[in-house]
Amino acid sequence: MIDIKELNEKIKTESVFINTLKKEMSQVIIGQKHMVNNLLIALLTNGHILLEGVPGLAKTLAVTSLAKIINAKFSRIQFTPDLLPADLIGTMIYSHKTEEFITKKGPLFANFILADEINRSPAKVQSALLEAMQEKQITIGENTYKLDEPFMVLATQNPIEQEGTYPLPEAQVDRFMLKVIIDYPKKEEEKLIIRQNISKNLPETRTLLSIDDILKARNIVKDIYLDEKIEKYIIDIVFASRYPSEYGLNDYENFISFGGSPRAGINMALAAKAYAFIQHRGAVFPEDVRAICKEVMRHRIGLTYEAEAENITSEDIITGILNAVEVP
Repeated sequence: MIDIKELNEKIKTESVFINTLKKEMSQVIIGQKHMVNNLLIALLTNGHILLEGVPGLAKTLAVTSLAKIINAKFSRIQFTPDLLPADLIGTMIYSHKTEEFITKKGPLFANFILADEINRSPAKVQSALLEAMQEKQITIGENTYKLDEPFMVLATQNPIEQEGTYPLPEAQVDRFMLKVIIDYPKKEEEKLIIRQNISKNLPETRTLLSIDDILKARNIVKDIYLDEKIEKYIIDIVFASRYPSEYGLNDYENFISFGGSPRAGINMALAAKAYAFIQHRGAVFPEDVRAICKEVMRHRIGLTYEAEAENITSEDIITGILNAVEVP
């Protein structure tokens, strides 16, 4: 039997650094708590994030700040239509000095990768990135190189301008653990952002943690207790997206072309554990599952033309599923 009280005490002690990390991030990132929370969830669970939002919402700043706090290597890649896979992974170069080919590693050899506007590059470039995400390794010539841990990809998409883009196929979108929608800041937050950016001294983050601290925290997150009832709740949510009529959601049969994959259930369980860790708890509650459900599921539900015609979004469907599925 698991002693929940003892586990809670252990998690409270081990998760203290989360408050320090959040406080340091808030020095440079005003508002956007939702984005910061999801960054931490992905970091603690070895996942990747697809960020959707208009330009100028501190996406790059958030990732660079997080990389600096934990003393990790950061790379930013601007995806353009003329980008080639070699621009990401690297290539073999002939050295006249040694008279042999040497490997020149690309920007993917880092801990944090910001793939800016991922849908602006053709499929062969996208697949080169997604292979690295899944396999955590890169092959250049005859040599295969393991990527350093942590390895996290944050890919961004602009929801407004879709002309001349190459939308990610469903199988590739599924590789992302979370899809996070970033909105504009509130009036008070924007006032502080303006003040901060026109002041003489812009605040900077400090290095407070190490990569080893994050890798250790990842192992502790796995210890968080997930009850069988919560497991069943997660499975019911995923199955309701596949077979809505079995959960009394007959109308959704015409709106859903495909539901969540097995990765949806795995990622929901992992994200719920990480969310509980961030809340300094040793066990997952149904509220944790509901808190991360939209981020895990929104890119894993396919909509029919009928849904689009009636302005039904994946958000609406997830809300309906959460209302229909019995909470343990």
